[in-house]
Amino acid sequence: MDTIRVELSRLIVVDPEVCHGKPIFKGTRVMVSDILELLASGEPIDRIRREYPSLTREMILEALNYTAKVLK
Repeated sequence: MDTIRVELSRLIVVDPEVCHGKPIFKGTRVMVSDILELLASGEPIDRIRREYPSLTREMILEALNYTAKVLK
């Protein structure tokens, strides 16, 4: 059976073979939920980017945008 990668947004995908199928940033193995937790705890975007250099500011903001859409 083929696994299907699903694009949730332009920068967020789900791949059943990566990170147990949790939403990740396209081209990375970084889970969106990890970044949202950091933001919720007050971590500045610049510090998150230093810890996760594969992420851009746009990707981090996309996590917030995607979450807002899901909750509507």
